Amino acid sequence: MRLKPLVTAGVIVTLLVTSAFAEPGADGAVNILNWQAPSTMNPYLSGSDNDTIPASLVLEPLAGYDDKGELFPRLAADIPTFENGGVSKDLKSITWTLKPGLKWSDGTPVTAKDVAFTAKYCMDPKGGCAALSRFQGVGKVEALDDLTVRVAFKEQTAVPYTLFVSMSSPIIQAKQFANCLGAKAPTCTEANFYPVGTGPFVVTTFKPSDAVQFKANPNYRDSNKPAVAQVNFKGGGDALGAARAVLQTGEYDYAINLQLAPDVLSTMEQAGKGKLLSSFGTWVETLFMNLTDPSPSRPPDERSTAKHPNPILSDLTVRKALSMALDRAMLSDIGYGSMGKPTCDWIPAPANFAAGNTECLKQDIPGAVKLLDEAGWTPGPDGIREKDGKMLKLTFVTTTNSIRNQFQAIIKQWWHEIGVDVELKSLDTSVLFGSDPSSADTYQKFYADVQMWTNYASGTDLGAYVQTYICSQAPRPDTQWQGWNIPRYCDTNYDALVTELANTADIVKRGEIVKKLNTILTDSYAIMPLVWRANVSGISNTLGGPAMNAWDSELWNAQDWYRKK
Repeated sequence: MRLKPLVTAGVIVTLLVTSAFAEPGADGAVNILNWQAPSTMNPYLSGSDNDTIPASLVLEPLAGYDDKGELFPRLAADIPTFENGGVSKDLKSITWTLKPGLKWSDGTPVTAKDVAFTAKYCMDPKGGCAALSRFQGVGKVEALDDLTVRVAFKEQTAVPYTLFVSMSSPIIQAKQFANCLGAKAPTCTEANFYPVGTGPFVVTTFKPSDAVQFKANPNYRDSNKPAVAQVNFKGGGDALGAARAVLQTGEYDYAINLQLAPDVLSTMEQAGKGKLLSSFGTWVETLFMNLTDPSPSRPPDERSTAKHPNPILSDLTVRKALSMALDRAMLSDIGYGSMGKPTCDWIPAPANFAAGNTECLKQDIPGAVKLLDEAGWTPGPDGIREKDGKMLKLTFVTTTNSIRNQFQAIIKQWWHEIGVDVELKSLDTSVLFGSDPSSADTYQKFYADVQMWTNYASGTDLGAYVQTYICSQAPRPDTQWQGWNIPRYCDTNYDALVTELANTADIVKRGEIVKKLNTILTDSYAIMPLVWRANVSGISNTLGGPAMNAWDSELWNAQDWYRKK
């Protein structure tokens, strides 16, 4: 029997106790608010923050990244390395050993067979796994015994910490998902909403695009944790309301992704109910160009696929002109102040991977106009350009958020100055980042010309992140519209460099390759980085334990949270 949810109609029940680090569950309830509401508890079917962050309270990987970006073992006994024999001398395999005595939340033992099954689940070509790029180059995953699992790669893999690492690639229970392979994956509602996990909490109530309620996992591996008995995770609303609920009214204990102007946040913080947590990782607010045709006149299985190039944005000249018209410094200052930095790079950190390109930072509207003139896009009577009977008109989509909607309006004006007509559209985050493959409005379907949102890497090695833009990662019907190559970008030179990176162990050389990959993609203008932004959240003054993590789930240490005296 599932518990009746305590989060209904915007009402929160808050239990306050004064003892820190008391017996498990002694610290009552913690109330978390994220204006980007969750749509599933299965990160393999989404990959968006609104889903992977709450799911990380339940499902865990073999290893994760801490708040300093350092790899540490979760379900694994230790981190396999070349020195301890966990990574083979030929760099073609990695062997993980589970901590002994691990149990699923239903009390059954966790074994290496669950790990091997997780790979089978994600690598099924019909499953549409959102984390498939993390399994790139994997040949076989096999359980050697109850506690040992070996991952064999097809080629030398210098940094093998991709699959089963971070909140994007957790271990799922083989028993629960046995009948959910391939095309059946999205149909397993019970498993996708109520996964059996190893984390500090268990889902008791799940309402898609609304709220999730958790209780402490009675079979968590540390019998003294968590101190919190219950987590009420509420989704929806907006960033302003989320900030107010923590920093001013104190209704909530933690608010995720407070994407608001710094002066607004600073004023709220002065109320004395809470404080801001922030950290710069690899978060970049970015424009994504759809290189395929999103027209509704196309058949459903061909719309926004490589079968039909975008009649406007497949022209490199147009994409370059759109980028030249942008004043990234102005956007950064207006939207983020000290919490943002204008950037030309989609990989701004760590320093050894950052290319440091600056060519895009100077706005050049006259140059953009000249470029379009020379390319044969001529202005009509209303100033909107056309070529070969095609109007230069774009549909521009983002989430409903004050900063993003302000950016939309400003960018529309700049693009109008160079002769581009722009139709603006904003969607609730639970819709744009939803996991329903039948929805026409998800960011993976990309039934528009331009999208704007923030993307980032998990961890401090960018091997898995750069794989998101290889040709095979483009979302399409036969992958259940999963895949992170949202622009449908495809360049064999880029793919070849990604392969070279996988075979390169030297950290300096890896940095050089990542910088090249960064520049190849940005020079294509398939994506246009705008602002390198800090990850900002709000925390109640009565809550102890949270440590902002820009490299993994920011709820990464929820088992250590407690109520302050």
